[in-house]
Amino acid sequence: MGERNGGGGYVIAVGLAVLAALAVGHRAKDPDESYRDLGGPRALWNIPDGAELPVSPPERLEIPAVGVDAPVMRLGKKDDGSVQVPPFDKSGHAGWYRRGPAPGSRGSAVVLGHYDDLDGAAVFYDLHKIKPGARIRVLRHDRSEAVFRVDAVERIRKSEFPRDRVYGDVRYAGLRLITCGGAYDEDEHSYRDNVIVYAHLVGGR
Repeated sequence: MGERNGGGGYVIAVGLAVLAALAVGHRAKDPDESYRDLGGPRALWNIPDGAELPVSPPERLEIPAVGVDAPVMRLGKKDDGSVQVPPFDKSGHAGWYRRGPAPGSRGSAVVLGHYDDLDGAAVFYDLHKIKPGARIRVLRHDRSEAVFRVDAVERIRKSEFPRDRVYGDVRYAGLRLITCGGAYDEDEHSYRDNVIVYAHLVGGR
């Protein structure tokens, strides 16, 4: 559930994935390095290389298990070097970090979305409810569709953001969805945690 402020309205999830931006461009020391060395969910340790699709930007994201059917906008970096997030007047949009891999191509594609806004639930409000095995569909600019299977879901303090797991090099077509979670920190004006969904490509057409 969303945290409420003293006036009864939903607080804004400011600071979404700010720490994530610090990891862009990070490379694992060894391309054969396993996720066991990076820690985190065991399900990420031995994902097969698998297939990949030609590079094409995402246009729409669908996650039937948690009711997501949203347009995808393109994000870059802010002046301070952190990753942009969708503006709050487009809190129903997901945002793809365009300086990284496109969903369906080899590597870790990153998509961010807000948990809530002043009016209530935003695009990734129920993301924490998704279970391993759920399917994620990404409709792409070239009119192809990339289908991903969820491998793991992680909730972690923003101060401990797992940069290697999110942005590290992988030899398969991976997808990472990021939003806010946990309790709202009144002092920081931000949720304390990030919810991260890890998935890999299992089909395309």
